[in-house]
This record gives sequence, C-alpha cells and structure tokens, in this order.
Amino acid sequence: MLAVWVEQLLGFATGALAAIREDEHYPTLMAWARRQGVAQLGGDLALAQALAPELWTQTPLERLGFACETLARPGQNELCWCDSGRKTKHCCGAVTLPGEIPDHLMWMLSLRDWTGPTLKAALASGRAPAQALLEAGLIAAESGQRGRAQQILEALFQRADWSRLPEQAEPAFELLIDLYQERGFTRKRTALLDEVLERGPLFLRGVALERLCLMHLDNDDLDSARDAFVRAQQALPDSPTLAYIEAMLLLHEGHEQEAAERARFWFRRLARQGELDPDQLQFLSDLADNPGATLADQLLNAEEDLAEPLAALQALLAELPTAPALDVHVNAEGELEYHASAREDTLFAAWQAHFVVAVDEESAMGFEDDPWPHAGDWLRELCAHPEWLDAPRVVQSLALALTSRFGSLPWMSPSLFEPLADRLERWLERVREAGNGPFLWERADNAVLLRTGLALVVGMERGARERSRELAERLLVLDDQDSLGLQELVLDQLLREGRDQEALAMTERYRESVPVLGLLMGRVLALYRLGRRDEAGDALAEVERHNAHALGMLCAENPRPVAAGPDGAAEPGSRAEAWQYRTLMRDQWRTTPGALAWLREQLD
Repeated sequence: MLAVWVEQLLGFATGALAAIREDEHYPTLMAWARRQGVAQLGGDLALAQALAPELWTQTPLERLGFACETLARPGQNELCWCDSGRKTKHCCGAVTLPGEIPDHLMWMLSLRDWTGPTLKAALASGRAPAQALLEAGLIAAESGQRGRAQQILEALFQRADWSRLPEQAEPAFELLIDLYQERGFTRKRTALLDEVLERGPLFLRGVALERLCLMHLDNDDLDSARDAFVRAQQALPDSPTLAYIEAMLLLHEGHEQEAAERARFWFRRLARQGELDPDQLQFLSDLADNPGATLADQLLNAEEDLAEPLAALQALLAELPTAPALDVHVNAEGELEYHASAREDTLFAAWQAHFVVAVDEESAMGFEDDPWPHAGDWLRELCAHPEWLDAPRVVQSLALALTSRFGSLPWMSPSLFEPLADRLERWLERVREAGNGPFLWERADNAVLLRTGLALVVGMERGARERSRELAERLLVLDDQDSLGLQELVLDQLLREGRDQEALAMTERYRESVPVLGLLMGRVLALYRLGRRDEAGDALAEVERHNAHALGMLCAENPRPVAAGPDGAAEPGSRAEAWQYRTLMRDQWRTTPGALAWLREQLD
C-alpha cells in the first residue's frame, strides 16, 4: 500500500509542478488538480483537492526569489483552502492522506528540473532544504549528469550552518569528493576537505580524514597518510573503515604481520560491540586471516566489468610455464644484444591486434594512449592465448599496463607482478649467460627487457620490497649506465630495510655521477643512522648546495604540496624536487630516532 502511495504521490507532484510553472499562481494548480491530477490518484477527486494545497505550500516560486507562498491552514469551520466553497470539515479536512508527504519534495523535484541560470539562481538563494539538495544531487549523479550533480552538491556543503546537514550527507560528501577527483577539480577537492576538517560535524570530519589518508596512500605519501589515519582514529574511534585503512597503510609501510595483528584487534573489538552486519564482520575476519589477499579480492570485485577477466589473468599467471630462451649474442664491441625472433614478432602482432595501444618508445614507462578503456577485450584474449606471453614485447605491454593501474597497491604484487618477474628473471639469466658485457638500452631490442624490468620493480616496490630491490640491482649490473634511474630506488629500499652500511656503500659508488637529491639525502640518512654525525653534517652541506628547499620541506609539519612538471619530472634544485623527496622518504626520517630533530638543528 505504501509503495502505491509513493508512486501516486510522485506522479501527482510531478504533474502539479509542471502546472505551477505555467504562471506560478494557486488557481492554476487547483484547476489542474481537478481536471488532470485526479487521474494520477485513481480518480479520487477529494484526495486530489486535499493534496494540491499541501504541495503548493512547499513549492519554491521564481517570482518570489525561490521562497514558498505558504497558505494559512484553515480551521475546521472555516472555508476550505482548496477553494471548493465548503467548510474544511466537510471538504479536505475529512480526507486522510494514505501516507506522509516529505516537506522537501517540491524543492527536490524543482532542483531536478531546473537548468542553467534558473538552477544557479535557486542554489544561490540558499533556500533549498538540505535534504532536497542531497537527493537531487544523488539523482543527477546516478543519471550520469556529473556536472549537474557537482553543482547541486556544492550548494549542500557551502551552507554556513553545518548542523543543518542531514544524517545521510556522508555518501553525498564522498560522491562530491569523487566528482572533484574524476573531473580534475583538485583545488576544490582540497578546499572542501580542509573546510570539513576545520569546522564540519564530527561524523564528516572522520570521513574526510579517511579520504585524506587514502589520497595520501595513492600519492605514496606514507608520512601524511599515517598522520591522517591517527587523526581519523581520534575523530571516529569505532569506524569499521579504520580497520580497512590501517591494513592498507601497514601493507604500504611493509608491515604485513602487523597488518594481520591489527585486523584481528579490530575484528575482536567491533564484534564485541555487535553493531556490524554479517558481511562487514566476515570482511574483517578475512582481513585478519590474510590482509593482502582480502584487499586484492575486494579490489577485483570492485572493478565491475573487469573483475572476471582480472581473476582469469591471476589464474593464468599462477600456472604460467617456464619462459622460453631468447636470442642474445655479443656484438663486435663486446656488448650484449637481444633480438626478437620471428615467432616472438608473430605473437606480439596477434596480441597488439587486441591491445591496440603502443608503448611510448621515448619514455621509460608509458603508452601513447590509455589501454584500460578496452581492457576487457585484451585481458580475455590474452587468457585465451597464454602463448603470447612467450614474447617479451607482450610481457612489456602487460607489465606497464598493470603497473599503471595497480603498481601502488602492495596486495596486488603476489598475483600480478611476481609471476611476471619470474618470467623476466629467466630471460635476464639468459642475457648474463651470453657474456659479461654491458646490456645497454639503445642496443637492438634491449630496451624491451629493461623497460619491463623497470615496470616490475615499480609494481613490486610496495608489496615485495626485497624482490623489487634484487631485480633493480640485477638490472643495474646489466646496464651500468643506469638508463632506468634505478640507483635512487635501490638506495631507498636498502634504507627501508635498515641495511645502512650497504646504502652508504651504494652512495659512494655513484658519488661522481650527476647529483640526485635522493642519493644525496640517502647518504645523509645512512651516515646519521651509523652514528657518523660529523660526516652526515658534511654530506648535508652537499644537499643544501644541490637544493636549498630540501631541508625546510622535510622538516615542515604541513607544507603545501608542490606540483611537478606535466611529465611528473621535477627540476633539480626546485621545490617540486624537494616535495617529491619528502613524499617518498619522510616516513623513514620520522621513524629514525632523533633524525628530524637533528635536521631541524642543522636547519637553524
């Protein structure tokens, strides 16, 4: 019965609104209700006459600056407000409505219909009820009208009185943040997060901190992510989302065992409270058993159309046979060269017919276009033709594609990147077996193997640190010119593993090369950890000569982010270079006892 009433109410209200917009006068609405509106209510004229005044009272009118023209509710012995000429008790007062009428209904329908300057003026009036803005924004988003949804939801969160926000504002807030992200409005996204964190209601501050933590994780800024998580825990100590975020954060930091322990803590705590539904409890239980696998499964399930082909790819990579040998020989200069065979070229051509997008030969890691919009096709075809992976060019394309989408997620490493690393390492063994000469980027088809190696090093950097470092070191031995820029990455990994003596030795090997901030700062950190403070101070002077912003940026608690160039590269000596180093390595300085305090002393 209630469902029937809701359907009738929406139909009647939609028609009533169209009638009102003809001239925005009450008699026009009542004439429509008696002639056409009655059909929306199964021919019930009394109900149509009783419902129309209720809707008129809550309808915003353009001629009144979007205020409502509220009718005075008549007494039982007064003339009825439907203009029937009868007393209310014998007219609309005798009608019982089948259900409630939401007091924001006509505003919501108006926001759904208005466009252009009218919509803009209505939102600017500040008269729209919060619930109407919320519902109209969600409806616009569900229908694919992203710009309209953003415009309406912005009005919801721009109001001065945060206490008037409806309880359902949380999904609208997350939706608006997502819209800003998708549409490239990064400044608006940052401003909204800052405003909510400064003066928003508690429940929204917790959500904002959770989103901020995830954004920092996406940017590999582990130190800022940890800070946001701690603040979120203080704001919403019993939020189930914190269990999920903490597991991700610990896995990003390389603490897999601690991630499982903390997931078990959250499971026990939230299970005792008894407020979670069975699905949430099961997720926390799975997270406690195996954080990485649980997060990987969740990610795949969230991929919608790609969930099935990605799962099939995981199964394929798990059963991949040993890679065939490659054609590698020594040229007249004693250098090693890999040449693609005719079979490999044929396999790659078959793959490329579906993959379509070409690798950008001018960059270390990149494509000329995005391969993921049509990933369903090439993933399914690859799973149907696993022999394509015998061709290094196919593995190169696949590794680059997977790294571009999943490379920052530690839990994807075991199922996607490590099986491909097995394959590449088999080929690199063949390269080394062919001779001891250098394996240079610009020779023959060498760049295919080196570029694949770089993609896998990056893909495994968070989820399989030791293996990532070992592969990077192997590539550095083969290509001692470091065409891939792996020196800094290997140094960072050694420092994260606490292998400070090896890290220092590495900086010694490359001291004569072009100065790189990461290598210079890595040398300082290694010397500090080894207790060689005077030498660390001398090394710090080299850092300051290279980049005057580095120390200040690293020591600051909440510096403003600095964007790099369009290609993601930062100019040596720039604030962007200092920001990139802070993002990647501040967590190591923070967790080294006394290191940041020592740096601040040197800065002073």
